[in-house]
Amino acid sequence: MSFGELHDELRVVARDLLGKASAPDWRLLADAGWPGLEVPEDLGGAGATFAEVAVVLEEMGRATTSSPYLGTAVLGVGALGLLEPSRGRDDLLRRAAAGDLRLAVALPTGDDPAIPFRIERRRRLHGRAELVPDASDAEVLLLPAVDRDGTPVVVTARAVEVIDQPVLDATRRFGVVSADGVEVDEVWRFAGDPGAAVQRLLDRAALAIACDSLGLSEAMLDATVAYAGVRQQFGRPIGSFQAVKHACADMLVHIAVARELIATAVHDDTPAAVSMAKSYATGTAVDVVGKALQLHGGIGYTWESGIHAYLKRAALNRSLFGSPRAHRRRLAERYPRC
Repeated sequence: MSFGELHDELRVVARDLLGKASAPDWRLLADAGWPGLEVPEDLGGAGATFAEVAVVLEEMGRATTSSPYLGTAVLGVGALGLLEPSRGRDDLLRRAAAGDLRLAVALPTGDDPAIPFRIERRRRLHGRAELVPDASDAEVLLLPAVDRDGTPVVVTARAVEVIDQPVLDATRRFGVVSADGVEVDEVWRFAGDPGAAVQRLLDRAALAIACDSLGLSEAMLDATVAYAGVRQQFGRPIGSFQAVKHACADMLVHIAVARELIATAVHDDTPAAVSMAKSYATGTAVDVVGKALQLHGGIGYTWESGIHAYLKRAALNRSLFGSPRAHRRRLAERYPRC
């Protein structure tokens, strides 16, 4: 079976499973093997790549799924995979792959990529991170921190404070993680260059959000085309009107560009490709959902239509792990000033 066929099959299974419930049971996702897609086979995982995770993320966006998949399988497993191998790290990966452990990573989620925590003397941790995905439900919090030598590390500290952080997007949960002189339980070192590892983790988070945005954009285009085919005005479907045709065509073109940028970022895994995908896909999602809202007319503004859930999720995605403006600025910095 080719990679394309494998992804198509995974997409069909994911769409069927996620379409049955907006908030599927975590055990159901674990039984499907999704938390352990990137975990090595000798640790109970599938030994797959982020390309397979991207398929799941896209379908979760399409279904506006509420689950701790982002915190555990994307960020948690991703962070553990960048650490030096050890018995403790391998145990966490094994438990996460089996669905027996929920993880969260307190990364900076805004435009400032600075590591939010620092270790001071006597192994005391200080710092604060907001909008941490799935922090409230996590059994293990992985905290990127700067040690006393200025080296990025990952620590665990059971005494950190976690407070729910309400957001307009009701399909996901976030928390504020803060530490004011709490004792560090364990320090984990990155394998290879620590600074590059942290940046790679941030890029991974940004690309995951871009995949989610692509899925919700596709869902809104499908819903709009279907609605335009049955909603009649002046005795004919509104989909026959040229203005509606042009609007749907524009949505399709923007989604197609976003899909290509994300595919490039998934396979090339370069900072520039990630920034292009994140800035374009998340901005496009907001525009597509807004156009879908407009083309649905009055019913689009009702709670029953469900479009509000997509709009709120798209708006939050646009700002998470770097706004489009921040990622475009990052791209511009690659070129010398005149």
